Amino acid sequence: MAEQRHYSELTVTTPPVTESISLDFVKERASVNHEIDKASPKIVLATLNARYFHTSFGLRYLYANLKELQEFCEIKEFIIQTRAIDIVEQILAEKPDIVGFGVYIWNIVETTDVVSLLKVIAPEIKIVLGGPEVSYETEQQSIVASADYVLTGPADLSFYQLCKDIINNTPPVKKVLNSKPVELKELASPYQYYTDEDLQQRLLYVEASRGCPFKCEFCLSSLDKNSVPFEIVLFLEQMEILYQRGARNFKFIDRTFNLNINTTMQIMQFFLDRMTDDLYLHFEVVPDHLPRKLKELLAQFPEGSLQFEIGIQTFNVEVQKNISRKQNNAKSKENLLWLRDNTAAHIHADLIFGLPGETFETFKDSFNQLYHCRPHEIQMGILKRLKGSPIIRHTQAYDLRFNPLPPFNILSTDRVSFGTMQRINRFARYWDMIGNSGRFKYALPHILSDEPFDDFMAITEWIFNKTGQIHKINLKKLFELISQAVEALYPEKHQLVIEKIAVDYEAAKLKSLFSSLNLYAVPKVEAVIKNKSLKRQQQHMS
Repeated sequence: MAEQRHYSELTVTTPPVTESISLDFVKERASVNHEIDKASPKIVLATLNARYFHTSFGLRYLYANLKELQEFCEIKEFIIQTRAIDIVEQILAEKPDIVGFGVYIWNIVETTDVVSLLKVIAPEIKIVLGGPEVSYETEQQSIVASADYVLTGPADLSFYQLCKDIINNTPPVKKVLNSKPVELKELASPYQYYTDEDLQQRLLYVEASRGCPFKCEFCLSSLDKNSVPFEIVLFLEQMEILYQRGARNFKFIDRTFNLNINTTMQIMQFFLDRMTDDLYLHFEVVPDHLPRKLKELLAQFPEGSLQFEIGIQTFNVEVQKNISRKQNNAKSKENLLWLRDNTAAHIHADLIFGLPGETFETFKDSFNQLYHCRPHEIQMGILKRLKGSPIIRHTQAYDLRFNPLPPFNILSTDRVSFGTMQRINRFARYWDMIGNSGRFKYALPHILSDEPFDDFMAITEWIFNKTGQIHKINLKKLFELISQAVEALYPEKHQLVIEKIAVDYEAAKLKSLFSSLNLYAVPKVEAVIKNKSLKRQQQHMS
């Protein structure tokens, strides 16, 4: 979720699926390719992304600031589902001298596999790592052992200098190099390097500012001293160019988009003046800072054009104090309700479970309060240990136990057992399928009472006990399970809920008829086949 993400996600072109190949074949081919035409240096910028529809903002910044080396550089983007050996083959096809990888919490495992393979097949290639996941606790990471260099911090400019040093045969002696702070006015803009395909098919990341003045300890942005804006006139000129090229899907990665209201107003007015049916804008919004003039502007945007990601995290004052989070809870709730009632914006609100000092009961209270503010989605995140984030100062005092493997999620605390943590994980998964998906918007309000957390936890545990699954439940089956759970838990609501489920089912446009659903929990019928291991054999008997 956004509050535990520091740099933008990276994704662009999904590479074609290649045939299965052997390691020896790749190595042999790489050896031949590398002997061909090495008069000019070749640099590959690569990353593995979670989804196809993202675009790689970070790599484009690196590419934009390579100066005279830019003509020798190629951006190669993949998704984490692609096999490591296939990624290596495609990288080696470019015959690179230097390969730079963007490393993030969501791709560290897969990138480690790629880097390890690359070093076995073509050890002469210089591998450079960068990104938030390798910027802290660097030396302890296995991926670093396979790399030649690591650039910590913002590498927009330092990557160019490192490549230049390598090409000139004056490489640094040290492996780990700390990037110096970047002055925004020194940066070349990356926006022209979005392709036409990006503009048509993918989400475009943009930023009007960098940094964050808040000190929420679960987030890497808490290490920033302040928020620094890009020059607004130049920024809007770049947005105009993108817009004229056909861009209609903008995701602002500013940590506090509405911090400077005058700048916010200029940006919002820019897009409002260019409003089309397909324009979509995503912003991260500070919940307790919506002055009247901004509200008046937001109310003018049509449905489907705005999404606000609003980090609440917790309403518990003591927990907020523990994590150095300053938030006016009353104003935040007031603004959430105002946005819901007076704008057409889609409201995506965030909570985090597992914060130091949080209990099952205090989290339940935060969920209930947030639910009654009526956001379209409540994203329930589980606390993650981001390398470098100050949250680790609470490790001993609150007995914080994190998963040693990615995504480094919290497993238990002094207030929350592992078993309870698993219950919340299941709750979050089912809530995403049922509450956040929008597929049950007619039925769900009739299922939940004034205590929605307890009601949905009961449904969570009923479905999990019934299926043992939190993934791979098809939509038709989910309709059946919800109806059956309501019948078992809240029989007095069941008939009304069935009527509402019918409306939701019709809206889902599934091929099967609603009348074919099994909406009632039925007694188990004794199985004809006593021994399941002999099921195949018994099918031949009659």
